[in-house]
Amino acid sequence: MKRLSDLDYLKLNKWQAFWYKFALFICAIPSAIWKGIKKLGGFFKNCGVAVKDEFVDIGSTFKRGNWAVRLSFFIFGFGNLFYGQIMRGILFLLFEIVFIVYMVLPSGGIYWLAKGNWFKIGSTIGTVQPQKNVYDPITDQYITIWGDDSVKVMLYGLLTFIFIFAFIYTWRLQVKQCRICMDITAKGKKIRSGKEDMKSLLDDQFHKTLLALPLAGILAFTVLPIIYMVLIAFTSYDAAHDGYSNLFSWVGFEHFNELFNFGQGGLGLTFGEILSWTLMWAFFATFTNYFLGMFVAIMINKKGIKIKKFWRTVLVMTIAIPQFVSLLYVSKLFTTSGLIGRALEQIPFIHDWRLANNFVSLWDSPTVAKILLIVINIWIGIPYIMLMATGILMNIPQDLYESAKIDGASSVQQFTKITLPYMLFVTGPYLLTSFVGNLNNFNVIYLLSGGNPIKGTAGGASVGHTDLLITWLFKMTLGSTESKYYMASIIGILVFLVVAILSLIVYNVIPSTRNEEDYK
Repeated sequence: MKRLSDLDYLKLNKWQAFWYKFALFICAIPSAIWKGIKKLGGFFKNCGVAVKDEFVDIGSTFKRGNWAVRLSFFIFGFGNLFYGQIMRGILFLLFEIVFIVYMVLPSGGIYWLAKGNWFKIGSTIGTVQPQKNVYDPITDQYITIWGDDSVKVMLYGLLTFIFIFAFIYTWRLQVKQCRICMDITAKGKKIRSGKEDMKSLLDDQFHKTLLALPLAGILAFTVLPIIYMVLIAFTSYDAAHDGYSNLFSWVGFEHFNELFNFGQGGLGLTFGEILSWTLMWAFFATFTNYFLGMFVAIMINKKGIKIKKFWRTVLVMTIAIPQFVSLLYVSKLFTTSGLIGRALEQIPFIHDWRLANNFVSLWDSPTVAKILLIVINIWIGIPYIMLMATGILMNIPQDLYESAKIDGASSVQQFTKITLPYMLFVTGPYLLTSFVGNLNNFNVIYLLSGGNPIKGTAGGASVGHTDLLITWLFKMTLGSTESKYYMASIIGILVFLVVAILSLIVYNVIPSTRNEEDYK
């Protein structure tokens, strides 16, 4: 598409300008996709080059290194001890001893790796079937023979793999440090002692000391569970194969095929419907709250409005009440026995419509239930946005509005040209996190409608018209008699991918991250 010059663009009216920008956006999609593919290819190319460089450097280190450096290839920390870095050398050596002892113990790393039958399709995770009582004629009593636990085998096996990767990384690190020590010594310079290392950790490297504990927490409580969840997706882990009373096995991509199968017996159509409603819900739940909350903040902050603190306090009261209580109560208000439901029943049109469709209450209509969820979510979300917008609006320079009034700008023009751009710039990251939060907004959906009205069963769990992916996932695990943990894990992976992709795209587009200096 041919781009217009700035002069020709200014001659367009609002609708022509809108469609021109829209056409440019559509035409830019193939180019953006191609650029993304090229960047991805470049990323893998750089990874390959980095791996190649590491192997070349390792070979060069062994070839050029002295006997102390070469011996450090087999004995951790030997080079450090040789060059006087006693503390580093002892720590590296202890790590190697601990690793070797752990791997060769009867119930150590090799044991768990052998038990896992890792990625052998059809093989059970664990080799000994679950516990059973066997009669022993010698002692004339039943003896319990303990079996394997697939969950435990997978967990300890995963930890062993992580330990192996840590071992390889540590080996590479200490070899590199030995070579650095050799090069420093060859130049006649002094090598840093253990005392200087400790001083550095409390001085110029103090940021690493502070980040060590949070990083360990992220690895243990975030990264490890994500990896474990991904592994579960490739198994037959469900209520019938819980890993304790019955071992589960590796099944490969079998369950992925089931989820993306749009034919009979597949979950493709159900997944597509729930995903589309999840995205629709996240969009409306985010932007209705955002703009209406901003509007309420503007109204309360207008000159001439009295008892402003009172209005803000009334709105904040909805935050103070626990959602578990307020949402359950509000859901009952719209039933036929609820206050609002009985009031609406007095309207003949609604009464006749409900009877004609055999609806017991408003929650039985898929369309009405979705509208109610969005409207009630507005009642929940407006106070948060109102409080945030109030603080931001007070920081907008008033001379901008005064200049706009002098130029003859209307209230709408002042909002679209000053207030809204400023709000979007400051709250861009919040909008992103709010959208992601609404994709996984379990509380509102489950406490208000429970995913109802029910439209069928899929994946061993009931599926409702208002179910989000997160509530469907919940029903597949705790809310289902079959408890298909593997399918819930697959859905969790897909939710993670959707959230990650949207977050990366939006984060790189919003002006808050691209033009940080604009509003300073």
